[in-house]
Amino acid sequence: MSGRARGRARGRARGGTEEQPARRPGEAPTGPSQQQVVGQPGAQIPAGVPPEAPVSGRASYRGGTREPRPGMASGDLPRAPCEEMAAMRVGTGDARDVGRSRGDFRYQELRTRPAHIVDKRGTQGSMLPIMTNYFKLECAPNWHMYQYHVDFNPQIESKRMRIALLFHHSELLGDTRAFDGMMLYLPKRLPQEVTEVYSARKSDDAQIQIRITLKLELPPTSPQCIMVYNIIFRRVLYQIKMQQIGRNYYNPALSIKIPRHKLEVWPGFITSILQYDSGVMLSADISHKILRSDTVLDILYEMYQRSGDAFHDEVLKKFIGSIVLTRYNNKTYRVDDINWDARPTDTFKLSNGTEISFIDYYKKSHQMEITDGDQPLLISLPKKKDIKRGQEGPIILVPELCCLTGLSDEVRADFNVMRDVATHTRIGPDGRVETLQKFIDSINRNPEVQKEVGGWGLKFSHELMKVKARILPQEKITQLGGDLSYRQEEADWSRDMRGKRLISAVALRDWIIVFPRKNAQMAQEFCNTLSRVGPPMGMKIENPTPCELPDDRNDSYLNALRQCMTGNTQLVMCLVPTNRKDRYDAIKKFCCVDHPVPSQVMVGRTLSKPKMMMSVATKVAIQLNCKLGGEVWALDIPLKKLMVIGIDSYHDSAKKGRSVGGVVCSTNTTLTRYYSRCTFQHSMQELLDGLKVCVKGALEKYHEVNGCLPDRIIVFRDGVGDGQLQAVHEHEIPQLIECFIRAGGQDYSPKVGVVVVKKRINSRFFAKSGQSLQNPPPGTIIDDNVTKPEWYDFFLVSQSVRQGTVTPTHYNVIWDSTGLKPDHMQRLTYKLTHLYYNWPGTIRVPAPCQYAHKLAFLVGQSIHRDPSLDLADRLFFL
Repeated sequence: MSGRARGRARGRARGGTEEQPARRPGEAPTGPSQQQVVGQPGAQIPAGVPPEAPVSGRASYRGGTREPRPGMASGDLPRAPCEEMAAMRVGTGDARDVGRSRGDFRYQELRTRPAHIVDKRGTQGSMLPIMTNYFKLECAPNWHMYQYHVDFNPQIESKRMRIALLFHHSELLGDTRAFDGMMLYLPKRLPQEVTEVYSARKSDDAQIQIRITLKLELPPTSPQCIMVYNIIFRRVLYQIKMQQIGRNYYNPALSIKIPRHKLEVWPGFITSILQYDSGVMLSADISHKILRSDTVLDILYEMYQRSGDAFHDEVLKKFIGSIVLTRYNNKTYRVDDINWDARPTDTFKLSNGTEISFIDYYKKSHQMEITDGDQPLLISLPKKKDIKRGQEGPIILVPELCCLTGLSDEVRADFNVMRDVATHTRIGPDGRVETLQKFIDSINRNPEVQKEVGGWGLKFSHELMKVKARILPQEKITQLGGDLSYRQEEADWSRDMRGKRLISAVALRDWIIVFPRKNAQMAQEFCNTLSRVGPPMGMKIENPTPCELPDDRNDSYLNALRQCMTGNTQLVMCLVPTNRKDRYDAIKKFCCVDHPVPSQVMVGRTLSKPKMMMSVATKVAIQLNCKLGGEVWALDIPLKKLMVIGIDSYHDSAKKGRSVGGVVCSTNTTLTRYYSRCTFQHSMQELLDGLKVCVKGALEKYHEVNGCLPDRIIVFRDGVGDGQLQAVHEHEIPQLIECFIRAGGQDYSPKVGVVVVKKRINSRFFAKSGQSLQNPPPGTIIDDNVTKPEWYDFFLVSQSVRQGTVTPTHYNVIWDSTGLKPDHMQRLTYKLTHLYYNWPGTIRVPAPCQYAHKLAFLVGQSIHRDPSLDLADRLFFL
């Protein structure tokens, strides 16, 4: 069984690895993954130079930390709320317009809630009171924020000068305000709708006329107000000594050191203020930043000692694409290249023409001593957005002043490291609630914060919000041997499966096992075990055709497969001694494209423990049955003539800019058989270009199996970020519906539902258990209070988590002509989380989504081509 952790690439819940028994739900590795892209060297511009130097913009964009100094508009210092308003523009339907609008507000949420969904709440299930990680933002009754347009006569180009001139009139405006150089936001209304004042310009004592015109009176829930709330809250986080790294905020003073692994964990928070069904609320969740406690230079020293002649290649392999943090300003950068010829003793020019060496610059500007003058320098290339912000050339980083962030794949593979890191990052419900309560208390008790927030007439509630959830009824799971008994709280029926027959078992009569000579005994024992575990499940497994290899080279495996395979071969099993990607890819490409046949790749260490042989063989036998077209268990699906489609995408590792879309469609009434296809698309190319072919093939297969076309089609669309939701709603859905009509004929008009599945969310829910808190049980639905008023959405906790806090999945129904009630949509979604055959329990997403991910991952990582259509009606990618 392969030891490759294929499922961890996207942090998928419960899927496990391909050809490996799946990991327990919620036990995904911690920390960000790292990519590898080689850039080109460029001009030498150090990180952290002052605003007048030729580098600015990239650091702030990448999320650097700034000292809390209000009122500064540029440089390494934070901008006050007034400087962060530049992106805000007036003109929304929910504010009373008292002047001329300047355009639409770009942060307003997209409304996708179907018009006929008046009440999105379900009714089935038992009630469960729970707590959630939201705090209400409270304001006085009839509170409003006022938006003014500010004109200067004569015109003033400098935004900083505009701010200074306007703020001379503090007595008129008050101490609480936000100004971006054009738009002014106040918590109070000025006496006149148009106010004219004068300020003296310091340079020439000229009198500047300032005209302040009221444009909008904003209610507390308007998009402009919500944007201001978030800007104010950033200031709040600085005031309680939090530092921004990337998009989140961390407290280095509370860092946790793990000396054994040279790691450091910074605790922090992910926060946002948004409008929800029950009002405007602050969402807060715990985050952790994992850093190396040693510097990049220390790692270079270690690698030089052990790598020898391969030093340069090993360094490039390790560092290119990694993210480093500069300790002197806590900013993160991506390493795109290494300049082996550059040194810290080299000089560069500041914008004023002064030449200075890197050593002298960092000593003067940051009081940092560089001890090794012979180290190479790291290069970070600017992105398009950075260039637009004024970044002209590459940023130069000194390894001695940088440390790596996140965990590499090599570290993730180390069980001891992951266990020790999880001790600090995997926090249970009690610990999470306690930390969040301390966080809000530190905000509400801080005098500076109270002055800042109170000036706007706002305050945060002191306790986490309590909501009512529902627990859906336990689903009945059947095999030929009868119903499976299991506890809904555990959502695991592996024990009760023993000795019960599969729903449909495929006899394995003609198959091949390929193995190196040194693993011959292991291969024989495994085949004997397979033949014993198969019959009780109703699966007859005969002895395979053995193919012994003299070595474990890629060509040896491929040549053996060519010689041994016949037209009647049902399955190929390859036993490999080590987990080498190139060999795995070669075998998969041969078996999925060149000579299509279901295949199973197994790593020798999986079979090295005799006591585990029966357990491994049972799971492999179930997997083989699925790959041959069999079914394992089933649920009651009341809806008839229903097709469920799962769509997910994965970036192709072999070709930059290309993505693989996996499309998996059900073909029978119990939703246990699937037709799968994949489609390739390049950047900016819509998935629908290739989706039409996939759906047409699926409808033809459905008709072949059932003698009719489906009346309802429900699409679960995974892999959609918030920024892509509008494109999916406005462009994909019309094409998708047209695709169904074209594939089924002019008279075919199925009822369609499209559900966006989102896993990367920060919402958490906690259920009471005596005096303590626990994770809500599988089947918990939350469809009110913390959902969005403009969406038809709900949260579902479908999996059981043994450690830490469970992460729910968010479902957003962005199109619905199915006629199903919210109860039906929620129940169907929960049922589908029971039907993933690689795990004997519920998973975090509907099974078609997980199957689509597995397909897209296999193609994007290993095959890079369309799998043969001969395999389309089987789950060959498990």
